[in-house]
Amino acid sequence: MKEKETAQKPEINEPVNGFDINTDENAAGTSHLNEPVANENALEKLEDELKEQKDKYIRLMAEFDNFRRRTARERLDLIQTAGKDVIVSLLDVLDDVDRAEKQLQSSDDLAAQKEGVQLVFNKLRSALQSRGVKPMESLNTEFDVEKHEAITEIPAPTPELKGKVVDEVVKGYYLNDKLIRFAKVVVGK
Repeated sequence: MKEKETAQKPEINEPVNGFDINTDENAAGTSHLNEPVANENALEKLEDELKEQKDKYIRLMAEFDNFRRRTARERLDLIQTAGKDVIVSLLDVLDDVDRAEKQLQSSDDLAAQKEGVQLVFNKLRSALQSRGVKPMESLNTEFDVEKHEAITEIPAPTPELKGKVVDEVVKGYYLNDKLIRFAKVVVGK
């Protein structure tokens, strides 16, 4: 029985039913299997992918450089115009100051002059307050090195003012709850 099985089994390199399974109809024999076409295609594919990645990298770097320049320009514009809204709100106060100055030169009514100047001061304070500027309350409070700058120390007029702010030479200010200027004070010892 083994003889019949081996007789029916073709050899590995023999054509089966007249066809060589190792060749295609356009190539003779098995020589096409040894051609480096597959290796070249893989190499070309890798080179194309490399070119594509280099192109993406160059475009990304150019885009980032443009972004960096644009943000630097925007930042510079923002810095130059940051105080614009505050200045515009103070222009009304400046107009009132000019009118008050003219009135001071032409009028001798001291009570009216005081009232006009007081109105200008109040308008200035309200303009700054609307922008978030608040004065610091320092008088009769404990001396705090985080908020106060001691100019001098004097003997405390009363024992309860010892270590506290007795006088305020220059007022301190907050901008939106952030300290923007220390108060210069006299401390009782």
